[in-house]
Amino acid sequence: MMLATDLDGTFLAGHPENRQRLYQLITAHPDIKLVFVTGRGLEVVIPLLSDPSVPTPDYIVCDVGGTVVDGHTLQPIQPLQSQIDQRWPGERVVVDAVASFSGIERQEVPQQRRCSYFCEPGAVTAELRDIARSLGCEVLYSAGRYLDILPKGVNKGSTLTALVRLLGVDDDSVLVAGDTLNDLSMYEQGFVGVCVGESERALLDATADRARVLHARHAGCGGILEAVGHFGFLGTGGVEAELREMETAGRSELVMVYHRLPYEESIQNGRTVRRRPASPNGIIPTLLSFFANGQPGAWVAWSIHDPKSAIPFETHTSVDRDRYPNLVAARVALTKDDVDVFYKRFSKEAFWPTLHTFWERAQFREDDWNVFLEVNRRFAERAAAEAAEGGTVWLHDYNLWMVPAVLRELRPDVKIAFFHHTYFPSADTFNVLPWRREIVGSLLQCDYIGFHIPRQAENFVDVVRGVAPLTVLERRNCAPRFLTYGCAVGLDEMTTAIEVHGRRIGLGAHPVGLDVDRIRTILADPRTVERTTQLRGELEGVRMILSVERLDYTKGTLEKLLAFERLLDEHPELHRKVSLLTVCVPAAAEMTVYDELQTQIEQIVGRINGRFSRVNWAPVKFFFRALPFEEVVSLYTMADVMWITPLRDGLNLVAKEYVAAQVLSGGRGVLVLSEFAGAAAELHGAVLTNPHDTADLTARLYQAIAMNPAEAQSRLRELFAIVEHNDIRMWGEAFIDAVRSSLAADEAAVVKQSEALAA
Repeated sequence: MMLATDLDGTFLAGHPENRQRLYQLITAHPDIKLVFVTGRGLEVVIPLLSDPSVPTPDYIVCDVGGTVVDGHTLQPIQPLQSQIDQRWPGERVVVDAVASFSGIERQEVPQQRRCSYFCEPGAVTAELRDIARSLGCEVLYSAGRYLDILPKGVNKGSTLTALVRLLGVDDDSVLVAGDTLNDLSMYEQGFVGVCVGESERALLDATADRARVLHARHAGCGGILEAVGHFGFLGTGGVEAELREMETAGRSELVMVYHRLPYEESIQNGRTVRRRPASPNGIIPTLLSFFANGQPGAWVAWSIHDPKSAIPFETHTSVDRDRYPNLVAARVALTKDDVDVFYKRFSKEAFWPTLHTFWERAQFREDDWNVFLEVNRRFAERAAAEAAEGGTVWLHDYNLWMVPAVLRELRPDVKIAFFHHTYFPSADTFNVLPWRREIVGSLLQCDYIGFHIPRQAENFVDVVRGVAPLTVLERRNCAPRFLTYGCAVGLDEMTTAIEVHGRRIGLGAHPVGLDVDRIRTILADPRTVERTTQLRGELEGVRMILSVERLDYTKGTLEKLLAFERLLDEHPELHRKVSLLTVCVPAAAEMTVYDELQTQIEQIVGRINGRFSRVNWAPVKFFFRALPFEEVVSLYTMADVMWITPLRDGLNLVAKEYVAAQVLSGGRGVLVLSEFAGAAAELHGAVLTNPHDTADLTARLYQAIAMNPAEAQSRLRELFAIVEHNDIRMWGEAFIDAVRSSLAADEAAVVKQSEALAA
């Protein structure tokens, strides 16, 4: 079967339930060839292709028949397109020829191989038609106001017929659908057809005597479904027998979808052993807190499973029966190969560098993308099975970009919230991704999307603008919470709600906070006091500059070391008085993308120490290993300067950890922070530096070393007030509150619109 359908008023119209039923029917039948036949220009059709709720067409006939392309590649169908091109005299020729006619106004929309006008009644005169004929063109007038000048013999019907012949499709297996007079040419080709409900009267009159054309009762997609059943395209079972059942609702009002489980698990003596995570990740306890007081919920995450293992895979496990009695871990079974491709290779080699503006390092593999899609589909299916009717699904980070698209199809009733933990770049960087339309289309199925800072949210809006038309519904000032013009990632205003494809999406800035109580508890531990005392003795009056980061080219480690070398060159008086202590956490052994970077770092450290070291002083102390968090906190308390210089970072919690440790231990250290870290927009009081400028890195570091104690303490107080107030609990509560407020605003808008229509 081939369904050749107009868009506006037809395939994109009708009751939402009927649209969903038709779209699901097409998706479930790959043998149905879908052809969009529209008066729109190709540029206007393209945004539809990013909407995952709308099936992707196999072919597109647009510009009222003037353009015909493959729906997947958007490349012209030859030789059909060349044949049409040969008949077209050219846009400028047509425009100049009709310039003197009154009552017509050029439509400011994309158009090729046609010239489209708004037309006053009576403006389509015999003289105008004669001019068109003299150019080898003809006039199409529809809906009492639209005028198209097209190549002679070219219209929706003629181009569709040529495509049907080229593909060798039987005429009787073609169903055409439309709603206005400019669709008439499709019915004149002898195909089976349907004029959907609420069609233009002129079209109904023109097709009244055609036995193979159904005048449907239902509008839009409902009318197409009527025709599919009426003409028996799906056999005796009819449409209802073919429609896939919707996913059955689960019990969880809140479903958390995260890349890791809320516990650690290992196999011991053939049994799976689970324990609380040892990582200092404060997000997990915060997310778990939403399931306190017996609230039913599910935590969806992957778990590695060997299909050959004798140990049966448990899809559902308890998390903590005492603290969260109604929370279950809903595990997605992935093989080690799945995880290696989906997370360790593809996410880190394709998405991670692009998001952090290092797109030239990105490696895009179509096979890896297909694995990514499959894993995201499994996450979506698991979330759909867990969520209660109308429940909320909270997704986390770019590893799950494609979950909203699948989840919205499976469970249109659920509310989808997404928090993007990683930096979100500007459009010119993001658009390097080969799958940008699919990714953005999926994210636009969310009801609310949160980012760390306003700049990242605004970058997302700009990316969307390049994919689909959008309407900005709400904006708000960024101050006083965020810096505006004082740093590279500052912004004065941000968009907080947009409308795309008729859907409202709320946006917000929510910098992840710190678990301050955890720092306080560690500092109170006698072992921390003992460790700090020992460190103080080892330093022997040397001031410590501390750097703590993962091994990653985004962290600016090389740039930092070069700047420190320059500092020692320019300020010999600092020799034996300052040391740079760097804790660099290595990547997983299988992530070889960082091997070269590690070698470069080791070479520079060796060079600096070789040039400047003395018997009792090494300028750089480099720990290329992970340290227990308790030891890192001790280092925080002893550091006179915390030097955090990522080239790009979504936020950077290390900066907040340092501030808390310093204040709670009575310190007066100085935070030097890259202005390209998301935290720079929030942490008023930090000394901001440009990590791409070695001179500035050196100057700001020297400023911090030389800063008088009163200024340092004043800055630290300001920083701690921000860190303490906007802690991890505040982040979680503020995000959920923002989701609820956005949903309430959406519901209010729907009610208002319904009341306006009723009036």
